[in-house]
Amino acid sequence: MNITIYDVAREASVSMATVSRVVNGNPNVKPTTRKRVLEAIERLGYRPNAVARGLASKKTTTVGVIIPDISSIFFAELARGIEDIATMYKYNIILCNSDQNIDKEIHLVNTLLEKQVDGIVFMGGEITKEHEEAFKTSPVPIVLSATIDQNRLFPSVNIDYEQAAFDAVTSFIKRGHKKIAILSGSLEDPINGYLKFAGYKRALEEGNLPLDDDLIVIGDYTYDSGLEAMETLLALEDKPTAIFAGTDEMALGVIHGAQDAGYDVPNDFEIFGFNNTRLATMVRPTLSTVVQPMYDIGAVSMRLLTKYMKKEEVSENVVILPHRLEFRHSTIEAQ
Repeated sequence: MNITIYDVAREASVSMATVSRVVNGNPNVKPTTRKRVLEAIERLGYRPNAVARGLASKKTTTVGVIIPDISSIFFAELARGIEDIATMYKYNIILCNSDQNIDKEIHLVNTLLEKQVDGIVFMGGEITKEHEEAFKTSPVPIVLSATIDQNRLFPSVNIDYEQAAFDAVTSFIKRGHKKIAILSGSLEDPINGYLKFAGYKRALEEGNLPLDDDLIVIGDYTYDSGLEAMETLLALEDKPTAIFAGTDEMALGVIHGAQDAGYDVPNDFEIFGFNNTRLATMVRPTLSTVVQPMYDIGAVSMRLLTKYMKKEEVSENVVILPHRLEFRHSTIEAQ
């Protein structure tokens, strides 16, 4: 039997308006009446209809979160930061997996809007014209999380990826490395490709080292692409002595690829990753990596979204969080 607000009102001998005020936390209800209504709710097992309340208030207290891969450790930590802040501000989350497919991303945005979410946190790759059109026509605010908007049209939360990659590669140069390879994502990817490669290139230029095409390997962010990249680098006559990988997962593949071929990390090859996921401390030797505060990026993204949803003042809509280098045992400095 579906218990309604009418049943609660009859049980508590009050009006439906009074039950509604109690359910919505309105303070203008006598304590004795509130107690009687709450007891009736408990006896009957009444659950307020969130959809009906949302239609009445034009707010569903629901936020859509679009991420490329729910199974990714990187995105899982971001999602946890979003969820914790959402809970703090009493918002529910609808989590969607986009596979970083543009058509699916646009479809998910439209689907979430049809479900009348109050806002959207979006994580993806390149922000295309199609994305811009979908975001511009959204009736609710959208915040980009760990996602670059080259035109700075939409609120976003990131770190300085180019500077972070520059810092990691420069640390190799300071230790005397002359042959430094990069395992990058697609250079069309604004973050894992273009910006991190730009940092790598700038570090070589400032270190007066040539850019060697043989030392540039493109991967797909996975462990297997790290293994394949190391196989490619080991086949070179003039091998690198240091390798910067665009993600921790690819870095693990590089480490194991070197070890499988009988080489020692870090004495034969120093290796640096990016993101500081839990994988960095699970591998042996432990991985030196760029610390990207993934939980904080998610949490700040959600807090920024709540400001827009609540129409609070926003002093800075493009937020850049700090990064740092964590030296472990895949580099000599940690020995």
